[in-house]
Amino acid sequence: MLDRKLLRDLRRMWSQALTIALVVACGIGGFLTSLSAVDSLDLARARFYADGRFADVFAGVRRAPNTLAERLREIPGVADVQATHEEIVRVSLPGLADPIIGQLIGLDRQRPHRMNLVSLSSGRMITRQDGVRGDAPIEALVSKGFAEAHRLKPGARLNVLMNGKYRTLEVTGIALSPEFIFAGLWGMPDARGFGVFWVDRDVLAAAYNMDGAFTRAAFKLAPGAAGDGVVAEVTRLLAPYGGREVHDRDDQASHAMLDNEIREQRVLGTVLPAIFLGVAAFLLNVVVARLVSTQREQIATLKALGYPNAAIGLHYLKLVLLIVLLGLVLGVVLGKQLGTMLTGLYAEFFHFPSFEHRILPPLLLTGIGVSVVTACLGTAHAIIATVRLAPAEAMRPPVPAHFRRTLLERLGIERMGPALRMIVRNMERRPARTALSIAGVAAALAIVIMGNFFRDAIDVVLDTQFTLGLRGDITVWTAEPVDDSVRLELARLPGVRQVESTRFVQVTVVNGQRRERTILRGYAPRPELYRIIDVHQKEQLLEGQGLVLTDRMADKLGLRLGDTVRIEVQEGRRRTLLLPLRATVREMFGMNAYLARDELNRLLGDTDVTTGFVLGLEPGAEATVLEASKALPRAAGAWSKGTMLRNMEEITARNIRIMSTILTAFASVIAVGVVYNNARIALSERTWELASLRVLGFTRAEVSALLLGEMAIVIAIALPLGMLLGYGLVQLISELLKSDQFYFPVIVRPRTYAGAALCVLVAGLASALVVRRNIDHLDMVAALKTRE
Repeated sequence: MLDRKLLRDLRRMWSQALTIALVVACGIGGFLTSLSAVDSLDLARARFYADGRFADVFAGVRRAPNTLAERLREIPGVADVQATHEEIVRVSLPGLADPIIGQLIGLDRQRPHRMNLVSLSSGRMITRQDGVRGDAPIEALVSKGFAEAHRLKPGARLNVLMNGKYRTLEVTGIALSPEFIFAGLWGMPDARGFGVFWVDRDVLAAAYNMDGAFTRAAFKLAPGAAGDGVVAEVTRLLAPYGGREVHDRDDQASHAMLDNEIREQRVLGTVLPAIFLGVAAFLLNVVVARLVSTQREQIATLKALGYPNAAIGLHYLKLVLLIVLLGLVLGVVLGKQLGTMLTGLYAEFFHFPSFEHRILPPLLLTGIGVSVVTACLGTAHAIIATVRLAPAEAMRPPVPAHFRRTLLERLGIERMGPALRMIVRNMERRPARTALSIAGVAAALAIVIMGNFFRDAIDVVLDTQFTLGLRGDITVWTAEPVDDSVRLELARLPGVRQVESTRFVQVTVVNGQRRERTILRGYAPRPELYRIIDVHQKEQLLEGQGLVLTDRMADKLGLRLGDTVRIEVQEGRRRTLLLPLRATVREMFGMNAYLARDELNRLLGDTDVTTGFVLGLEPGAEATVLEASKALPRAAGAWSKGTMLRNMEEITARNIRIMSTILTAFASVIAVGVVYNNARIALSERTWELASLRVLGFTRAEVSALLLGEMAIVIAIALPLGMLLGYGLVQLISELLKSDQFYFPVIVRPRTYAGAALCVLVAGLASALVVRRNIDHLDMVAALKTRE
């Protein structure tokens, strides 16, 4: 009988139950979407790392003999060493003028790789090409991301500039490697502008006169070996051969990007669902409390007929669990669909042999458990109060509430109109419910703000880095430091109006036992084309400053202004510089170190040399300058700011738009759930009052205004509070997502606040229309009878 009563109750309050279930669905759906995608990413990575034998330590060197590999293998803690020859080249595709950078990696077909294995996605492996003629095509495997971006198939051909000579590569297969799950230029998601190519090692060595030598080494550590000790010893042994960066897996570009994405999604998959489930618990508490108050006589009758307290309490608990169950079913379906979509978006950045979305049973059980426990805790007070009702007490109508003059009445509420006075009195005499209603609507607004914050942040990041910071159009770099007179050759190219020199040096910044690898960037004292811009979009000049570090690096190393910093140069002739820290700058990207270029050259004992040039161009001259720069023998590569921006925005803008749409939809569900449930409950509680007013001559519009006016006041108060809460949520998310490599600026534009407010207002208006319809169809006779 109680179960039949339960079904009747649910049928009568189906709309309220559905809105609460949708809020629960958003919570569990968001939880499963983020964390299942993370689990899928983590599982695919772990499987690929194991199958592909991903290395633990990586090192770069200018040129070292292959015999050195045996000495490296003898380092304590090293289980295996793999030496390879790799080069950065310029790539040309037929019919495409955009600059492309390629990384050539030599494959030894006689002694296959033991680490960072290359696996085929399609096509065939390359074959040995002993004695290949200079004009014959070189067989190559191409990375999957680059192949998909340019729709390359086996048999396609492209040109590369190898050691000053153009050679043709013929694609034999599309390949994957655990070393390049994420492949982008300097950590940027630019699959169109950067590709990896595996070619025959002998052919590559012959093109660069590198027979019997290597430029890269990968290390597999023995179980329990200390990575720091191995890194230090490898650095020492490679130093005489022009050793460059030596780092463990944590600093490997692909692995670092994967780790950063996993960490970000874990944060979002925890914070947002917590808000949704908290709102769902509040709504369930309000609904159950209201249901109990309207069924006092039924509860008393059940107790008088001998139903135990446990059965009655379980009856209302079943009501809660059925609503939550509906939300869980919808949430699991939503989580599966959105998780599959998110995994598909990941597949555009991260490339695995096998990458499928899956919801692991522990994650599903955790989501169900958290939802059920949250709902039970949210309704525990109302259910316990039901159980404690004595039959005799429950048979009597509830004792009328004892109200005193409210604060607003003491402040002059009498000067308000009768309708507004009734609304304000009702809100102030139920402060807890009013406060929670305002908090729920404010939470919805905050979520919309957070969803659109990423769009604002990306816009600011791109504007800061590529408009205010990098004001040049093309960047050209050299493989080795060259005399700055090359700047004059570039300045004479048609269409070039300004050239600015830079010098980048691989260094390790040391303070006591703390060490951080980075690039010491030498800029002009007062740069015009390549400037240092902080998160507040203010320029940091190097003139008269000396050493400048990003604030994150200074904090991580425990450095303060005026401290002496030890700089260990990791390329060329090994030197150690002792420099005072003169200033810090809060940047969005990386942990960087800066010094005026002329000062850097002086400290290194070099002449006026440089490793890169930033070019400012005349409008429309980009293609001409890029083509002309290919003829410069000392230019190792070039990239276009405009092309990189287009390639990034093609993916980034779409992904941000998808995320904002999903979060806006979720927030709308919260707003509708809070506003609609409160209005329906208020209608149920005040049906007798509203019917009485209709009998006394109030119109439907006037009666509706009493109920909907409270809704309007709640939304009006919630809007500014939600904006503050949204800004606070953005601050929290920004801090939680902050990493060594990236910092989201806390920027929320007026359009975001306006859009979020409009979203909540639309959700409130939709709820108001539904409630107004119920008021218009109010059965006054039935409503007045229920008073007895």
